[in-house]
Amino acid sequence: MKWGLLCGIIAIVALIFVYEWPKISSNMHKEKVAFIVFSVIACLLAGLLIFFPDIPGPTMWVETVYKPLGKLLEHP
Repeated sequence: MKWGLLCGIIAIVALIFVYEWPKISSNMHKEKVAFIVFSVIACLLAGLLIFFPDIPGPTMWVETVYKPLGKLLEHP
């Protein structure tokens, strides 16, 4: 089941890639690299969320980083 979801996500990313790639002109190298990098990152994150759904979200990371700072800023 999980592998099917991953294959579906890869297929959707591939369809997006096939649809959008010709629209990026050949002299836009940085845009092509950015498109590839963001597509790969999105695919990896989706795969991680399929196999490990209990991964803490971005708000948990921010809270972990800034909680000690908040305690320091509280008045004694």
